Amino acid sequence: GSGKTTLLTLTGALRHLQDGSLRILGQELVGMSDRAMVNVRRNIGFIFQAHNLFESLTASQNVEMAVELTGESSAKRVQAAAMLSALGLENRVDYKPHSLSGGQKQRVAIARALVNHPKLILADEPTAALDKKSGRDVVNYLHTLSREEGCTVLMVTHDNRILDVADRIINLVDGRLESDSTPNAFIRNKQSGPADVSADMFIM
Repeated sequence: GSGKTTLLTLTGALRHLQDGSLRILGQELVGMSDRAMVNVRRNIGFIFQAHNLFESLTASQNVEMAVELTGESSAKRVQAAAMLSALGLENRVDYKPHSLSGGQKQRVAIARALVNHPKLILADEPTAALDKKSGRDVVNYLHTLSREEGCTVLMVTHDNRILDVADRIINLVDGRLESDSTPNAFIRNKQSGPADVSADMFIM
């Protein structure tokens, strides 16, 4: 109901717009050809609620699958290993998903999204299946690496425990943008209003 799936698929250039205007990374998506939309997606990394890792591949191989290099496979492995190491998984590069915790799997998914140095990361409820600590760790890693990589992260979440990490919070209710504010301003506004914000969808 909140409209977040539509928002993410449109922002990620995964579907065509019929009318109106939507500019992503300086490009107008309305009327864009399929080929041009593919080029836009090359600058976007996707992180899903379900990590969508290949169970038969190691952590490194899962990340290597996303690396766009025409050179030797060893170069892909070096790039994948470097990103996994940046996420604290240097001792898990050869582990398959069944041997990783939920938080570690999500960090592999983050490494896969970041390995091509995209300009934009779209994260669909990345903490939904994680406990509080694992969720916080994943968001902190994502926040730190996004700053180091110089990319923007658009995260949609119902998890109000991680709102303080955001630079900006947009509240989406029933498909409409209800508010757009800093975390402090958003929290102050909620404290003076209804106590329960768990049903809201936040865009960070």
